[in-house]
Amino acid sequence: MDILLPVIIAYLLGSIPSALWIGRIFYKTDIRTKGSGNLGATNTFRTLGAKAGIVVTVLDILKGTAATILPMMMDTPVHPLVLGLIAVVGHMFPVFAKFKGGKAVATSGGILLGYQWPLFLVAVLALLIALKITKMVSLSSIILAIVATVYTTIYAINTGDYPFMIVIIILSAFIIYRHRANISRIRNGTEPKVKW
Repeated sequence: MDILLPVIIAYLLGSIPSALWIGRIFYKTDIRTKGSGNLGATNTFRTLGAKAGIVVTVLDILKGTAATILPMMMDTPVHPLVLGLIAVVGHMFPVFAKFKGGKAVATSGGILLGYQWPLFLVAVLALLIALKITKMVSLSSIILAIVATVYTTIYAINTGDYPFMIVIIILSAFIIYRHRANISRIRNGTEPKVKW
């Protein structure tokens, strides 16, 4: 139970479909029928507006953070990064939304916030710079994944925290894979751009 309970809690935290619930409760809209149909912050920004987008982004980040800090609140031998990773799986395959969730960027960021907050700041900065230059959220998210991988590899070499590096590589692979349709649109020049 010391292992099973925190794992279940982490998955359920990740499974909270922030975009779906915010859309339904406050906008009477099922976001899955709008825009890209994705249950993530980007589609929320595009279809429900900045206020809803910001709220969903914060909630999705906090899901990853909450799962990562569970060992501080529970007596469990499960590594914080494992619980964070399970929350990300819950976000991508949420039990509360028929196992069709978001692309894991914000929730992955929440793991960074809970485990290694300097990298979270680096990640946010990298995302904003990439977004300013490319004007594409998807490409910026992929760049963010690459930056995080490079950062944690260097960090692991210097500190020996190789579990952190491995989890970030897994998360980065998730993010890139979940953006595979976006990659095709980027190649075709049809990927939507952010208007500043």
